[in-house]
Amino acid sequence: MKLVTLRRWLPVREAHAHCDIPCGIYDPVSAKIAAQTVLKMVMRIQAIEYPKDGSHEQYTAYRNSIGRYITVKEQHADLVKHEVDILWHDYFKPEHLDKYPDLHTMVWETTKLASANKQNVDLDFAKQLVASVDKVAETFWATKGVEYSDTNADVRFGT
Repeated sequence: MKLVTLRRWLPVREAHAHCDIPCGIYDPVSAKIAAQTVLKMVMRIQAIEYPKDGSHEQYTAYRNSIGRYITVKEQHADLVKHEVDILWHDYFKPEHLDKYPDLHTMVWETTKLASANKQNVDLDFAKQLVASVDKVAETFWATKGVEYSDTNADVRFGT
């Protein structure tokens, strides 16, 4: 009874917003860092040597390292998908598609590459993922009238 009265006095109105968070907070750098992490984990997985005639501790350390690298690779591939999906669903608008007609394909290919990196340990896929995220970032910043460049990419990556 009290709830019915309260609802009459304070009716709920439907609110509309084009995004979950205030505009201006979007930045594809988190997707870039995640893509670079995928690449780094692929490189580490490919570089680690299986201990031949090693001790139990060496085998355990190997399995531990491989497990951690795979887990981090897959988590960050998921993060790429999540971050790119946020840009796609919350930031990009129809006028962006008009101006950048390949945007849909670009986003789709980036998320597919992220999935391929979860399924595989392939250096080419990982490099393609980083490049694809860069294309999304370039388009994102172009919508704001900014020329994209990631001057810290090599330092962040550790090369």
